[in-house]
Amino acid sequence: MAFAQLVSYSSSSSSLSPKPSLPPSVAAPAGCYPSSSSSKSLAPPPLRGRRRRSLDSVRCSASSFSERRHAGSPSSDDVVELPLFPLPLVLFPGAILPLQIFEFRYRIMMHTLLQTDLRFGVIYTDSVTGTANVGCVGEIVKHERLVDDRFFLICKGQERFRVTGIVRTKPYLVAQVTWLEDRPSPDGADDLESLAGEVEAYMKDVIRISNRLSGKPEKEVQDLRRNLFPTPFSFFVGSTFEGAPREQQALLELEDTATRLKREKETLRNTLNYLTAASAVKDVFPSP
Repeated sequence: MAFAQLVSYSSSSSSLSPKPSLPPSVAAPAGCYPSSSSSKSLAPPPLRGRRRRSLDSVRCSASSFSERRHAGSPSSDDVVELPLFPLPLVLFPGAILPLQIFEFRYRIMMHTLLQTDLRFGVIYTDSVTGTANVGCVGEIVKHERLVDDRFFLICKGQERFRVTGIVRTKPYLVAQVTWLEDRPSPDGADDLESLAGEVEAYMKDVIRISNRLSGKPEKEVQDLRRNLFPTPFSFFVGSTFEGAPREQQALLELEDTATRLKREKETLRNTLNYLTAASAVKDVFPSP
């Protein structure tokens, strides 16, 4: 069971930004899908004067994020052209995404990326809500090209972006994007740390009760934050909400760390209440 199955928010709550201007024909590619080996780090229940910058200069890993922008990091004023990969999933900064590529147009994309830049935009799409206009850069950290020209990729989420215009749709989608980053929170750093601590505590309880329900031996859950600052930690938490991509998209689009952590805390609290009730029922009516 995943967090995602217990999310209390309605699917309509994921529309936190204007509807995207992407062509309605853009859909999840039939020739690419997450590798079957894909698993999240935690899987318990749950221009004006257009300025362009080479993507080579905008590397940024969630594992090294701080709460303030470092020199040389991408600015929200920058506009770049980015090849896009619409998928029925949400990639977060710092998350790992295994992919298999076999559709012809995306094999062309991979050949181009491997010769030029190793980054492309992963953007969520489904048949109900269409294609989002906020996504996350995926950087290829490992790849294998097979004899039939398919590719196995391991990608890592980098910075978020917002689509501002379409450059072309063939042979694959290329868009103009601007970088998206969290605004300074009105809450102080201490409040963010406190929020992150509360979210971590709920996660540990969810894992503990989930393990009990699944018959796994109970043991103390280790440090989940791994010295992450509140912002990258909030992305990590969102990446564990497997199976609820619309809720994940809503979290990805938020531009305030405190709001994201509060929403995650509420989701985890509801999940914990559900699991606690399920555990109590199991204790009263144990399986034969």
